Amino acid sequence: MSAGGFCKLPTGSVVVALNLPSPTTDGTGVRVLVHAQNRARALTRLRNLGMRAVYLRGNGSPPTPDEITAVLHHPDGLIWRTAPDNGVPVGPDLVQELWHPIRALLRRPTARA
Repeated sequence: MSAGGFCKLPTGSVVVALNLPSPTTDGTGVRVLVHAQNRARALTRLRNLGMRAVYLRGNGSPPTPDEITAVLHHPDGLIWRTAPDNGVPVGPDLVQELWHPIRALLRRPTARA
């Protein structure tokens, strides 16, 4: 089950954040951010990209202010990065992964056995 949440902006649009399993078999998860007119349209954008089983149940992991800024400044309004392990916040001395456009996630080669 994926954790996620949303934040309604003063303009009326929303930013939806979801933790999803990675499409590769390495076992890591990804955090996906979507900017859209409403929650339904945000989830539809992900479903149109092939992520069919994406649902938002509750608001357990809403986007942080830094995440909202990142997605608002991206031209596509749809970005991702590796989800942090164990829910431990990243400190200033630790290296934090940059956000990637969704095209980079969809192009990742899947590992074949």
